[in-house]
Amino acid sequence: MSDATRPTRPAGVREVARLAGVSTQTVSRVINDYPNIRPETRARVVEAMRTLDYRVNNAARALGTASTRTIGVIATDATLYGPTVGIAALAEAAREAGLWIATAYADAGDPEAIDRAIAHVLAQGIDGLVLVAPHERMVSALRERGLGVPIAALHADAGARAQREGAALAAAHLTELGHRRIGRLGGPVDWLEETARAQGASDALDAAGLSVARQWRGDWSARSGAVRAPEVAAAARAGELTAILAANDQMALGLMAGLARRGVRVPEDLAVVGFDDNPDAEFYAPALTTVRVDVLGDARRCVAAVVGGVSLPSAPAQLIVRSSSAASTA
Repeated sequence: MSDATRPTRPAGVREVARLAGVSTQTVSRVINDYPNIRPETRARVVEAMRTLDYRVNNAARALGTASTRTIGVIATDATLYGPTVGIAALAEAAREAGLWIATAYADAGDPEAIDRAIAHVLAQGIDGLVLVAPHERMVSALRERGLGVPIAALHADAGARAQREGAALAAAHLTELGHRRIGRLGGPVDWLEETARAQGASDALDAAGLSVARQWRGDWSARSGAVRAPEVAAAARAGELTAILAANDQMALGLMAGLARRGVRVPEDLAVVGFDDNPDAEFYAPALTTVRVDVLGDARRCVAAVVGGVSLPSAPAQLIVRSSSAASTA
């Protein structure tokens, strides 16, 4: 192999120190954000890193510090849209903070699977743990185990407030359109998202002097929405409801497809509102009115909570009005 084609070794700390005119210890301190480094010294080191295209190695960065700069993520039901987006948002939030993530998946109903997932992420020497798509029993179980690291849950605490507010916006939207008989297609009862969204809808309906007219449950999938379509269609034809709140967009999609097969028109015969504003929602037939929450903002909140003990506010939810909701004619 000639010199022209021989691969060059990536620049290391020594090369950065030599170019910046400082010690390797000073370079290490800049990399690990130590205080009491003169701004001009920090600037020279950063410029040398940029010139040499030096890439920080997180594993090496952790040496000599109490932090691994790694966050553990345990997710359940990762094939669903919500958890998938949550994991991606956590990866981006961690990257913004100069961190990385170690991810494991577990069936929330399987204690052994939870143990394996915990063991996997703890083996990475994590600084904190974030739960995605958490179930009440999983959160309780993890906090009772005393893992020795901070724990946060996506869409819990401040994030749960945004979930409740979003569901309240959806319910209020329907009451403002004149609907008085509003049903709900909820998710699994032990999910934190379902708890928050059900509470928000209930609060808004209560404020309007109403309660949920009929309640059904699905498992977040489009199929489960389609399975409920015959009962929902029958209730709509019987005049028991004029609108329905679906706890996520995928169930709303399945429900609307099933209603269409049974001759129930959306929104003329039944208004439908979803939750999540997934990328396909505007292309549903009809385009779906739904709620958008700031998943990336919630991920940043979790990262700040488990790494720095910082409490960040959550961004407000937004109602995205499309053609699946219209004024009541009943």
